[in-house]
Amino acid sequence: MQEPTFLILTALAAKPQHGYGIITDVRQISDERVRLRAGTLYAALDRLAEEGLIETDREEVVDGRARRYYRLTPSGEARLSAEAERLRHNAETAAARLRARTRPAFSPNLGAQASSALGARRGARVGSAFGVRLRAGAGGGVA
Repeated sequence: MQEPTFLILTALAAKPQHGYGIITDVRQISDERVRLRAGTLYAALDRLAEEGLIETDREEVVDGRARRYYRLTPSGEARLSAEAERLRHNAETAAARLRARTRPAFSPNLGAQASSALGARRGARVGSAFGVRLRAGAGGGVA
């Protein structure tokens, strides 16, 4: 799902909104990074309605102009929820990998030294915290 679509659905998850309300909400949600133009928004709203993710909530006339409000459908809510979960998982994975980068780099020699320090038990697994299986053996090499 593209970020603008995600943000439009997120805006509508709070409450039904009209076009300008969605534009300003998306800008706020994205910390001013995403600025939808009216033409882009209405094309996206048409597409999302065709996909059954949103629907018209109501229409009203304000200052002689029709204002259409849109709302999230149950299908749209499910799709937004799944996408939010996917993004959460990806963000957690990225954060974990970045945290791992701040640890000292692993070297096979370090593993061999650790093996020796642990008594060099045959078959002992050392370095598994780094996702590497080391077996102490002849020369302390990586198995």
